[in-house]
Amino acid sequence: MEYQILKTRIADRIAVVTISRPAAMNALNSDFFDELNHFLDDLEPRDDVKVMVITGEGKAFVAGADIAEMVHMDEAQGYAFSTKGQRTFDRLEQFAIPVIAAVNGYALGGGCELAMACDFRIASKLAKFGQPEMNLGMIPGYAATQRLSRIAGLGNALYLILTADTINADDALRIGLVQKVTEPEVLMEEVLKLAGKIAGNGSQAVPRSKKIIRAGFAMDFKEASELEAVDFGRQFNDEATKEGMRAFLEKRKPNWK
Repeated sequence: MEYQILKTRIADRIAVVTISRPAAMNALNSDFFDELNHFLDDLEPRDDVKVMVITGEGKAFVAGADIAEMVHMDEAQGYAFSTKGQRTFDRLEQFAIPVIAAVNGYALGGGCELAMACDFRIASKLAKFGQPEMNLGMIPGYAATQRLSRIAGLGNALYLILTADTINADDALRIGLVQKVTEPEVLMEEVLKLAGKIAGNGSQAVPRSKKIIRAGFAMDFKEASELEAVDFGRQFNDEATKEGMRAFLEKRKPNWK
C-alpha cells in the first residue's frame, strides 16, 4: 500500500511513523486509520522491530479529528467513525511492542487521544494538549472520556474535557499526561535514544512487561499479581533470561541472540 498520510522508516530496530497532513494540522481522517492499520499489519509479524515511535510533521502532532469529514455525518456515520478510531487506538495500545508518542506540537482532540493510546509520551516544550470537543458542542469520540481519567486522574479528565482548556507541556507533565519534556530541537533525538535503550533488550521481557501491565490494569490486584507470577515462572524456560542472569553474575553485558 502506498501511503498518502504516513511517512514510515525502520532502522536500528525502531519503526518511526510520521503523520504528514501539515496543511490540515495532521487532522485524523478515515484514510489515516486505514493506513495506520495497514502499517501495523505489516509490522506485527516482524521480529526485527522492537519499538515504535509516532510523531507529527510541522507544528502539530495532531490537531484533532478531521471536522471537514465529520460535518456532514449522520448518527450512524458518526458512530462508525468513532468506533473505527477506538478500534485502531485499542490495537495500538495492545500492540506487542512499546509505542512512544513524540509530541512535537498541538495534540488536541483526536491527537491527544492518539497520544494517550501510546504507552508513554515525550513532549517538546512547544507541545499543547487538550480535548476541545466541547467548543464544537461535542464529546470526545476516541475514548478520551475513559483514557484521560485513567492516565491523569478523574478530576483532571473532567476539568480538561468540560472546560475544553488547552494545557502546555509542563502542566501535562505535572498531571502525568506526559513522562518527559524536552527542548524542541532535541525531541526526536531524545525519543530515539530512549527507544534505542528499550530496543537494546534482546529478551522477551519488554513485550511481556507491556502485556502484563496493560492486562493487569483492568484486573483486581490479586488476580493481576497471579498473572505476573505465572509469566515470571514461564520466563525461566527462555535462554535469553538465563543469559541475562549469567551475564549479571559474570559482570558482563548480556549476549542477546
